[in-house]
Amino acid sequence: MSHPLSEDFSQLKDAEIEQRILDLSKKYWQTQNANVQRQITMFLDMYKTEMQHRRQQQLNQLYQKRSKDLDNLINVS
Repeated sequence: MSHPLSEDFSQLKDAEIEQRILDLSKKYWQTQNANVQRQITMFLDMYKTEMQHRRQQQLNQLYQKRSKDLDNLINVS
C-alpha cells in the first residue's frame, strides 16, 4: 500500500531509511492518537518493506557472485 505523501524510497540510502524507522518508532510511542499511530504504522511498514527488499537483493547478488570452487570438491555418488 502506498501513501500519497510518501516519497520515492529508491533515492534514499539504507542509513537514511533506518534512521527514519527509528524516528517514526519513537513518535509512534509518543502519541496517544490512534489515527496518527495508524498513519505512522503505514509508513513504518513501507520503510521496513523497502529495507527487506534491499537486503534480499544484496543477498541475491552475493549468491550470484559466490565462489563455485567448492561445488567441484564435493562428489556425491
